[in-house]
Amino acid sequence: MHLFILSNFNSAVNNLQNNFLASLTARRISLQERICVCYNNGGGLTKNKQIARSWILDCLFMLVLAFLFALSYQLFIVKNQFAPSGFSGIATMVEYKTGFSVGYLTLILNIPLCVFAYFCITKEFAVKTFIFSVAYSLFLLLLQSLDLSAFQYDAQGVDTIFPALIAGSVSGFVYGIAFRRNSSTGGTDVIAKYVSKRDPQLNFFWINFAINAAIAIASYFVYAKRGGDGALIYDYKSVCLCMLYCFLSSFVGNAIIKGVKSAYKFFIVTTHADELAAEILEKLHHGATRLEGKGAYSNKERDIIVCVINRHQLVELENIIKKYNDTFTFIETVNETIGAFTHVK
Repeated sequence: MHLFILSNFNSAVNNLQNNFLASLTARRISLQERICVCYNNGGGLTKNKQIARSWILDCLFMLVLAFLFALSYQLFIVKNQFAPSGFSGIATMVEYKTGFSVGYLTLILNIPLCVFAYFCITKEFAVKTFIFSVAYSLFLLLLQSLDLSAFQYDAQGVDTIFPALIAGSVSGFVYGIAFRRNSSTGGTDVIAKYVSKRDPQLNFFWINFAINAAIAIASYFVYAKRGGDGALIYDYKSVCLCMLYCFLSSFVGNAIIKGVKSAYKFFIVTTHADELAAEILEKLHHGATRLEGKGAYSNKERDIIVCVINRHQLVELENIIKKYNDTFTFIETVNETIGAFTHVK
């Protein structure tokens, strides 16, 4: 009887031990599977973590850009009586006439546009634009509460072009970086983004420029002053400064969007493909792609060499091509290249 009980007890202990070890093994396998899922492609971060990290980085970008935008406004626009582009320009003219703060008004105007963007453009674009708009308004209110008179550029009506040049360039930089992060500065940017989304062939920044031209015309009437006899005196200076600001903003922003890694793409139709390719490899240290073609009129076989080169190599490649008869080429501008050129040593 005692042996029977002891035997059952040992059997129960063994079963319990086996179950415990099996449970530990299962947990260890499950943990290993989770680790394998989490560390994908050696990156060490899950897809969700990567997305979260990207969002945090974008939000930090929006905060920095909003502060830079607000600082530029306070230092170069406030003292010089001209309207910048977008809703900031409208708010500036309203403040000039009524004294209502630009910070509050831009926030009031941008909230409904962010809601519109949320449903009609993309949620990501709307959220990032909202973050920028709120931060910009708060930074404006903060900077307005500080005494920045020692740092503000007051042209005193003489060399007003300089603050417009500086503020317009800063604005274009902010626009371009924000747009590359799938965001905007709010206001007319949202309208331009929606229009360009409906018709992708339209350029975002030049749509914005056209809208802002209307703001510039309105500033002609807003900044009119009364003379000694009480009659209104209109001055084109505010219009010119606003147009200069808007043009620079659009030009710089468009350049940033297109990228600084511009290049040229050559399509070379030739019967001397071997010689041309060898000279491109030897002198330009670039690879090239050879394609087969046939003339639609002559019905003769031709080789097509496709080559992307840096801007400073444009003249050199043109001189190489000119040495070969029966060779035709056309050139396209490449706004941006991703990755590296094939460099042949």
